[in-house]
Amino acid sequence: MRGPISLDILVKNRLKGWGQRPPGVKPRRGKEAWLRGRPSEDETRICNPFLKIPGSTRLRTLPDGLWLNFGGSFSEPFVDILAIEACSTIQNLLDKRSRFAPSTHSLMCVCPTGWLLAPIAPSDDTPRWKTTGVILHEPFNDVIIPVREMRVLYGLKKDHYKGFARHQLPHAHEFFVPMETLTEEHSEDNPALRELIGRASVSANFFSP
Repeated sequence: MRGPISLDILVKNRLKGWGQRPPGVKPRRGKEAWLRGRPSEDETRICNPFLKIPGSTRLRTLPDGLWLNFGGSFSEPFVDILAIEACSTIQNLLDKRSRFAPSTHSLMCVCPTGWLLAPIAPSDDTPRWKTTGVILHEPFNDVIIPVREMRVLYGLKKDHYKGFARHQLPHAHEFFVPMETLTEEHSEDNPALRELIGRASVSANFFSP
């Protein structure tokens, strides 16, 4: 008899249905180039983008979900990111929050060569690097780009979510959702979740007549 699906696998399976652009994120003025960095497609056996601080060669942050919006120019590229973290315990939440806490140093996004050269999706053969709009030539090394803006969506179990909402104060870049909402089937179509993610995007900070 097959055992229950682990929370980690369930979350990643749901996030794969969210597409290359986070659900609910409205287009902003200017050029945009959204790509889903994590989780990867089932058949992909390559390294996926991860986050790190400058100069670090070991400590990496690997969110359960990671969307990258490439911007800037060939000479000065950047990414805005939306990270999704599913937290099964309070200790897990505290650990993950510390990785995204405001600090004086820059956060870097590492885009491995294999990931950039691979097709966007099984149905689209376009290599990812061509869609970024900020990588001039086919890369032969990993591309490391500074993170300009980050937003993080945390999924919490019901009791943890209620307790956090009652007693804690989120940082400006943090957003919270019950785990059941995050893992429900076709969660990308949930109007309330789409609205929350829309508010978590940089475009939500600007007036739209």
